[in-house]
Amino acid sequence: MTNIKVHGTAPADLEGDLTSLRGDCARMVPHWSVPERAAARPVSPSLIHGVSVPSTSARLLDAMSDYGD
Repeated sequence: MTNIKVHGTAPADLEGDLTSLRGDCARMVPHWSVPERAAARPVSPSLIHGVSVPSTSARLLDAMSDYGD
């Protein structure tokens, strides 16, 4: 009987644990590119326009102590 080894691109254990996932991610690192980082600059409030919030969402946020108080 011949033992044929197959090297697939998909992970062998689809229901794997965190260690398996980290290994899959480590193998993908060479395929990812890092975008050039642009410095974030503050935006003047006068330039922010056209934002509308539905009244139901505004009432929901107003009722939350983190946002409404």
